[in-house]
Amino acid sequence: MNDQLATLRAKRQQALEGGGPSRVEAQHAKGKLTARERLSILCDEASFQELGALATHHTTDFGMGEHRYPGDGIITGFGKIQGRRVAVYAQDFTVLGGSFSEVQSNKISRIQDLAIEAGIPLIGLNDSGGARVQEGVRSLAAYGEVFVRNVKASGVIPQISLIMGPCAGGAVYSPALTDVTIMVNGTANMFLTGPEIIRTVTGESVTVEELGGAWVHNATSGVAQVIADDEQHALSLTKSLLAYLPQNNTEDPPALEPYDPPERMDEALNDIIPADDHVPYDMRELLGLVFDHDSIFELHKEWAGNALVGFARLGGMSVGFIANQPTVISGCLDINASDKIARHITLCDQFNIPLITFVDCPGYLPGVEQEYNGVIRHGAKIIYAYCQATVPKISVVTRKAMGGSYVALSSKQMNNDVAFAWPSAQIAVMGAEGAARLLNRRAIEAAKDPVAEEARFVAEYKEMFYNPYQAADVGQIDEVIEPRETRPRLIRALEVLRTKVTQTIAKKHGLFPV
Repeated sequence: MNDQLATLRAKRQQALEGGGPSRVEAQHAKGKLTARERLSILCDEASFQELGALATHHTTDFGMGEHRYPGDGIITGFGKIQGRRVAVYAQDFTVLGGSFSEVQSNKISRIQDLAIEAGIPLIGLNDSGGARVQEGVRSLAAYGEVFVRNVKASGVIPQISLIMGPCAGGAVYSPALTDVTIMVNGTANMFLTGPEIIRTVTGESVTVEELGGAWVHNATSGVAQVIADDEQHALSLTKSLLAYLPQNNTEDPPALEPYDPPERMDEALNDIIPADDHVPYDMRELLGLVFDHDSIFELHKEWAGNALVGFARLGGMSVGFIANQPTVISGCLDINASDKIARHITLCDQFNIPLITFVDCPGYLPGVEQEYNGVIRHGAKIIYAYCQATVPKISVVTRKAMGGSYVALSSKQMNNDVAFAWPSAQIAVMGAEGAARLLNRRAIEAAKDPVAEEARFVAEYKEMFYNPYQAADVGQIDEVIEPRETRPRLIRALEVLRTKVTQTIAKKHGLFPV
């Protein structure tokens, strides 16, 4: 038995060493941690239970028989994060560049299946040079096994992807299929075809960072939802994010013991809306005054800045928020903002997270480019997502709610549960100037002073529609409230709606306007 134990211990030690000291030093020289170092930070101390540590590939082509390492470049297993059970896999770049192999696929697929069966979140730490070319089509088929399980797990368990190094080719699709992708600035990159292939095919010259760096995918493409300063920050953000999400779709998100008084009313809210409705204000400041102190976790912060989405807490309860940002193109909805909002609605709905919508939107962004690129199709995503969401939905109209954007952004017709409005709310079919000209064109043209006549009609229109009272009169707004009352009103509404039950029509699935 002593010899057998010695053999086991030697193999375990080899697995712990990864690609060896020189490869570990090279990893550290790039400012990157090893896979095991990352897991030791992410998981609670001594909680990680590894599976498949001794698995190796069986490829002999291209001299691969001489390059076998226990674990084959990936670490999989179970652990705990802040006491909660999670499934984790981490690619080990020190072993064959973390290249994706049939063995890697088998190990990830195994942990995915167990995570689904156990109903626990799945977290993937990606750091790989791509498919293992020496394995040919087997490595490509291996990706497919992971993808199908990403889709199977979608809406069942939370899936979080961390990009902590290269992620190229087919490897990018797995993170794209998960719920939240976090990228490390400076070391992470994602792309389907690398700079060399692009240069050969199109003649374009681009660096790896310019093509698929963390800022590119957080600010330009919208592929990633969160950017981290470094690896430690990325792992810390993962822990924070997980605190807003349930273990699976059959549970409610975890609640904290209230630490911010539910009845707190901040007088600054009563003065946050400028007297001139053409002057913007910062919606982030408003959200910070309404939600529990320091509880906001924003997603897509750098992309489509005219809309804000993320998680926060109200009286300790986890909620998802959606808000227009007046400081960016006046908070208009456009193609990217529509995608951003629709995705977040769906994410919250699948994990039983109530939705709070703050509306200040003058409408959809006009323009030929927007129309040609399908703003109708993209805008319809918001409507579809709100209509199919069954979680509690509460809206607050702070200022403008014009035209189609009023309907789309959690109006009563979108199955909204409770609709509040501030006295500054302007709920109308269109802007006052355009409406006045449309409704009174002939009278304006016939007037001795057309400018003065138009101004009079504009003032009349504003008097009639640029307030929340007509909408409240016909039941489209449940209550007009003082801005400072927003926090306690929302908390009370959530307390009532937490037991909401909704019956849906049985169907295979609808056609989401992709």
